[in-house]
Amino acid sequence: MGMRSACRYKENRWDAKQLVGSGGMPSSHSATVTALAVAVGLQEGFGSSLFATAAIFASVVMYDASGVRLHAGKQAEVLNQIVYELPSEHPLAETRPLRELLGHTPSQVFAGGVLGFAVATFTDMIAGLG
Repeated sequence: MGMRSACRYKENRWDAKQLVGSGGMPSSHSATVTALAVAVGLQEGFGSSLFATAAIFASVVMYDASGVRLHAGKQAEVLNQIVYELPSEHPLAETRPLRELLGHTPSQVFAGGVLGFAVATFTDMIAGLG
């Protein structure tokens, strides 16, 4: 079964595509939408309707990353294992493997959220100095 990491070792080689793909620690999707929501809150005010929209958008993206996408990745792992065990003469034996790293665990989503908050806050502090 697949390992979840930013750059995964598979079949005696490093898979560098995992650095920019879906899955892994921290969740780049969560970091991005959290940074967006915090930046909007800092710029427009945390009571603004624009912040509320950005916060709801961030919540949906983060929920999806740790819910539907995570489970789709787990199903892909099982399906890949089934195809791998098919006899070589089976018509589906040469099927290209499905992507397994689609979603994030709750801790990866949380870490992404913390990173996004930190980046937006740090950027706001630096902008305030200039």
